[in-house]
Amino acid sequence: MKTRLATLLACALLTPALAHAQSGKNGYLFGQPRATLTLRGGFASPTASSEVFSFTSKQLTVGRGDFGSASFGADLGLHLSSRLQLQLGTTRSGRTINSEFRDWVDNDELPIEQSTVFRRQSVTAGLKYHLTSPGRSISRLAWVPSRFTPYVSAGAGTMWYRFRQEGDFVDFQTLDVFTSDLASSSWAPTAYAAGGFDYSLTPRLGLTTEARYDYARATMSRYFEGFDRIDLSGVGANVGLTVRF
Repeated sequence: MKTRLATLLACALLTPALAHAQSGKNGYLFGQPRATLTLRGGFASPTASSEVFSFTSKQLTVGRGDFGSASFGADLGLHLSSRLQLQLGTTRSGRTINSEFRDWVDNDELPIEQSTVFRRQSVTAGLKYHLTSPGRSISRLAWVPSRFTPYVSAGAGTMWYRFRQEGDFVDFQTLDVFTSDLASSSWAPTAYAAGGFDYSLTPRLGLTTEARYDYARATMSRYFEGFDRIDLSGVGANVGLTVRF
């Protein structure tokens, strides 16, 4: 009888707390989430500061800012503590730019045209630290997410790139116009730092907004012999939908 009375009393005390959490703006989950999955999209702006970009911008009607493009990515966050996550992610961006030589035309006075492709994809692992608590426990069972949670993150991994120029070009020694397909691709080490905030929409869903900087440089193939390492660094901004589970 005493056990049953104690159980009924515990339920009576717990029910108002859960009802309050459920009726609140954020609601509650049964226990703190163990992981999050974020799907995001945004804009990536490569630094484009190495020699191959300088040469391309000087000879062709391509500016360094033209390499900016849409980006897409995903992050899996595994909770190590209440504020710290192990973050595994991938990001992909790229663009194809049509151009022509700035100062040269062919024998028919027509533009000498080509296209330049620049793509990047990174695979990284890092740590994400919430500057404020992402949520609070209001009982042994209920966990309420915070509405707004700023964070910082950093990590390292590997980045793949492809730089390709296809079309007509000028041989500056003979001044002949020739057709060619020049491509370079490889993997290189990369590191990143980011900051942003998580904004809760429901107990399970949230929005994640982030600004990010990636650093990487890679060697180029024999088609671009004489150029220094290609600059793969850049900044980006994105917004994503986060699921807690």
